[in-house]
This record gives sequence, structure tokens and C-alpha cells, in this order.
Amino acid sequence: MSASAEAATRPHAHDLSAHLQPRPLPDALSQALQQRFGTQLATSLALREQHGRDESVYNVPPPDAVVFAESTEDVADLLQLATQYRVPVIPFGAGSSLEGHLLAVQGGISLDLNRMNQIVAINAEDLTVTVQPGVTRKQLNEALRHDGLFFPIDPGADASIGGMCATRASGTNAVRYGTMRENVLALEVVTSAGEVVRTGTRARKSSAGYDLTRLMVGSEGTLGVMTEITLRVHPLPEAVSAATCMFPGIAEAVQTVIQIIQLGVPIARCELIDANSVRMVNAYSKMELPESPMLLMEFHGSPAGVEEQAATVQEIASDNGGADFQWAVTPEERTRLWTARHNALFAALASRPGCRAISTDTCVPISRLADCLLVSAEETVASGIPFFLVGHVGDGNFHFGYLVDPEDADECARAEQLNHALVSRAIEMGGTCTGEHGIGLHKMGFLRHEAGEGAIAMMRAIKQALDPHNILNPGKIF
Repeated sequence: MSASAEAATRPHAHDLSAHLQPRPLPDALSQALQQRFGTQLATSLALREQHGRDESVYNVPPPDAVVFAESTEDVADLLQLATQYRVPVIPFGAGSSLEGHLLAVQGGISLDLNRMNQIVAINAEDLTVTVQPGVTRKQLNEALRHDGLFFPIDPGADASIGGMCATRASGTNAVRYGTMRENVLALEVVTSAGEVVRTGTRARKSSAGYDLTRLMVGSEGTLGVMTEITLRVHPLPEAVSAATCMFPGIAEAVQTVIQIIQLGVPIARCELIDANSVRMVNAYSKMELPESPMLLMEFHGSPAGVEEQAATVQEIASDNGGADFQWAVTPEERTRLWTARHNALFAALASRPGCRAISTDTCVPISRLADCLLVSAEETVASGIPFFLVGHVGDGNFHFGYLVDPEDADECARAEQLNHALVSRAIEMGGTCTGEHGIGLHKMGFLRHEAGEGAIAMMRAIKQALDPHNILNPGKIF
């Protein structure tokens, strides 16, 4: 058989048909759901399909029903019913997952938490805030700014706080402010049995027993459903300035980042956008940025501190061939720049109508960033597959997005080969298969490679102990 013929008969790289294990929704459960939730229960195909898609490349049958929770009691009652009838429950937030987290691979009920969108308490003196899981990132910051505060974790999409906790998200500000792991202090969680438990406190530190908060953050809805979240927040900086700097090549831009970090410059954001991505962003966001590799940076602090940081970075960049510094000082200018960066995925998708993006999410120690990124870039260019490259390179995290025709099995397979090579390279360098997107469906094999069978067995044991009937987002992580 020829190579082309073999490719034509090969199953699609993202065909999950062999992994689908739908569990029936018993009539008795349907009746119980209708009786308990009334108009909060939806079974129309349109709503089920809406809750059965995310930003991943997967196509999976929708859930059997959707329940719109409005309180912790709603979540507890649903999980009690689901446990009784052994039916899966998949938490749903903003639907912005890139890894298939919310897909109903075993059928069941989508638990929509968007109506639980109250800010419970702002404790400005303690720099903490408590919110329900449906609160979005933008909503939270709008509420906080009246107290001179902000929540810095910025994954790009206007994700829900519950979803950001579930995937241990980070984003553009992580180089200075950390990730969700460092900024979640306490949780209210509903277990698979419908029991409401609390983990952590508003205190800044504790040595009281197992760190259940950290266990839940990043568990991707497989261990419990978060119904209240207490977060660290930060004072709005006195001065903020953003800048773009163009480079002759990716290597020079990356070397600049490494030197900035190793010198200890407290830069808030440091993003890499390759020339190809700049071109896509220009077309999509109606901008006129020079089409060459670019660093997009932001500085926070006092006016004098910001000026000093900016001067140091500009000197480092110039030594590495950086030029054409453009400063954005006003809020409007900064918003325009960062909105364009956050729209990079949509800009890329618009550049090839009908395509889907296979997104990578590796993170490596900063000392290995150049080696990993440059070899991967060469491989991707040589493949001929359209792509975009952006990255939170200040903390060693970068993303290739391979733009594939979802109906072209060969193209999907080649993109996955590139992804596999990249992940293997990152892990060998002491890095990880996912810096911020989570495992979901897409990275289950990579997790086994990274963590090893012993760690996977430990995770399975925790899952079995906390969710013995495997109803919480089954078929994900491992």
C-alpha cells in the first residue's frame, strides 16, 4: 500500500470513537432531575451541543442533559443523584478549554456553574477575595478596581475562576505574580457524594494537615466541584508601562528574555510573538506592527521603578539586536496591545478558514528555553503545516498552534507528531507537557511519560478514594 493510500485509511488523529464509553441516563434519574431542578434542567439538543464543545479539536457526542446550578445546595443535590444512579457529571464554566476537559466522553450531565457568579466578599485589608466559580476574570477585576486591587492571573480568554482553578491556569502575568497554584488560598468543594467540605483559610500560611487546596487546584473536575474560591489579590501598581521590541530572529528575542530573568528584573509580563503570528494579528486586529519576531513586555511599580526596569530591558534588548521600541503608556494603548495578543488564537484560526488549532503547552527551565524553542521552530517550519507561535516566555512557557484541516487525517497526524517531538524534548530538558492548559483528553499519554507509572498509580488511588463510582468528569487526565 502506498503512503498516501495508507494515510487515507488511517483513523483521524483526534477520533475518540474507541474511547467513548457512554453510560445511559436512567428514566428514573431524568424524572428526579426534573422534579428537583425544573427549569434549571435543559435537554434540548442546542443547549446540550453548546455544552459539549470547547476550543479543542475533538468532536464528541453532547451530554445527555444540562443542569444550571444556582447554589452550593444545587451542586450537592445533583451529585447525590448522580452517585445514586452512577451517572457522570462534568463541570462547565466558560467553555474555553483547549484540551477537551468538558467533553462528555462517557455521557452524563453537564453542570453549568455560570449562574453561580457572585462575589461573596472582598477583604481589601487582607488582600483576599472570595468568589463563586462562575465569576469571570474580567468581572472580578472590574469589582476589585474600586478598592485599588486586581487579580493578576490572565490566561487570555475571559475564563471563569472555577475553570481557572480546575486547570491550574496561569497566563501573561505569571512571571511576576505566579499561577493559580500560588494565588488560591481556600476552597469550598462538593464531593462526589454531595458532601460540602472546606479546604484552607484566608490566612497566608498554614501547616494544618494535607494541603487539600493544592490537591483540588488542577484536578480538572475529577475530584470535586468547587463552589467557593478564596484568592490572593494585589494592589494596582502605581505606574504601568508596556513596550514592544522587534528582533531580527527568534533566537535574539529568546536570549533577551533569558538575560532579563537571570538578572532578576521584576518584569510583569514578557510575551514572544513570532513574525508569522504578528502578520496574523495585524490582519485580524487591524494593527500595523512590524512583521518580525516581537517581545511584548509590561512593567509594574513606582514611576521610578518602572523607568529603571524599562531602561535595563531596553539595554539588554539592544545588545541582542532589538530595535524599534514602541511604548504604550496610556491604558487605551496597553489594552489595544494586550487584546491583540490575547486574540492571537482567533487571528490564527481566521487566517485559514475552517481549520482547527492543535495547541502545544510546554514549559521548560528558563536556561533551556532557547534550545527547546528554536529546534521546535525549525521542525515546525520544515513540516509545511501552517502555525502560530506565542509564549509566556518569561517563565519558560510557549505555545505552537498547528493549524490543521480537521478532515485531513494525514495533516492531523503530522501535527501530532510535531507535538509529540516537542513534548518529549521539553520533558527531557526537565520541563513539562503542560504549563497551564491542563491534561484533559489530549495529554493523557504525555502525563504518563512525564510523571511515570508510580505517580499515575498514586493519582488513581486518590481518584478512587474521593470518587469511588467515577462520576466526576470521567475519562480525563489518566
